[in-house]
Parts: sequence; C-alpha cells; structure tokens
Amino acid sequence: MLLAIDTSGPFCALGLVTPAGLTERFEEMTRGQAERLMPMVDEVLAEAGATLKDLTAIAVCTGPGNFTGIRIAVALSRGLSLSLGVPAVGVGALEAAAFGTHGAVTIAREGRGQFITQSFVDGTATAPGAPADTLPEGAILAGVDLSSLATAARATLAAGGDIPRPAPIYLRPPDAALPSEPPPTILDA
Repeated sequence: MLLAIDTSGPFCALGLVTPAGLTERFEEMTRGQAERLMPMVDEVLAEAGATLKDLTAIAVCTGPGNFTGIRIAVALSRGLSLSLGVPAVGVGALEAAAFGTHGAVTIAREGRGQFITQSFVDGTATAPGAPADTLPEGAILAGVDLSSLATAARATLAAGGDIPRPAPIYLRPPDAALPSEPPPTILDA
C-alpha cells in the first residue's frame, strides 16, 4: 500500500493505492492543511480497511507550489517514513505530470499569478523549472494527479539504489523576512 500526499497548492489531496485501486480525498483550502492532513489520512485508511502499519511506501509532491503546504506534506511523509520504517519518495509536480510521456513536452503549473514550466524528453527533465508570465504555447497544464504521483514514486522505488529524503522544491526564496531589529542581548546572571 502506497500513500500519496499533495498539499502544494490551496488544497489537501491524498491517495491510497491498494491492490483494489486508488482511494482519493481532495479538499480545497487556503489554510489549515496542517490540521486537516492527518485526519484525512485516517479517513482514507479507514475506508480501505487499513491502518498506518499496512503502508509499504509514501509518495509526496515536493512542489513547486505553496511554500508552507509543501513543507507540511514533506514533514508528514518524512515523519511517517521514520516511524513506520517505510520509504518516502519525493516527486515534483511537474515530474509526476511528465511521467510516462513520450517525446518532448513542456509541463506547466500555475501559482501566484505566474506559471512554472519545465521541459522533458521521454519523461526526463532537460532543464530545471523556470517561472513564466504566460502559459507557453503547447504546454500541458499540470493539476493534482495522485495516480501519476504514486506511479512515479513506485518507478523510483523499483529502480532501487539510494532514495534521497523528500525535500521541497523552491524556485524562489520565501516571502517571510527576518526581523530588522537586532535580537535582544542576553545578560549573564
């Protein structure tokens, strides 16, 4: 059983891949993914008659997308991986959308008033993702696709070798800024 997680946009999306198929949950939300994600995991597992201990792997969308949402999903996947002793595989949203494609394609994902695009040949990236103001001609607009995310993660697992820990894909620095005032001085007692 593979659990697929995607909170890279204004939503919570989960999929549980079992021998019987894919059980999915999707909820639109601009805030609250951290509070809602684990209850959704419990709901998907209960619907399949499974528990966390039945999981054999975890797939997580690593972005690009919502900074906080990506961190929430990556943290949960890494925590579950460590506690359950199962592999966690990070898959980029654009990579998942390009998985299994043939020939040259450009995949795009919309966010924050712009598009993030990446070119692939036969499902392999030819360059890093880059921002664009408009959707490039002929680009495929990627949405949430838990089935592709799970399939790409399974292919990574089947290839064997060292699987790096999932890590967020950030194409720009966070909007948060450090305080402009110096930190307080700590006095000796």
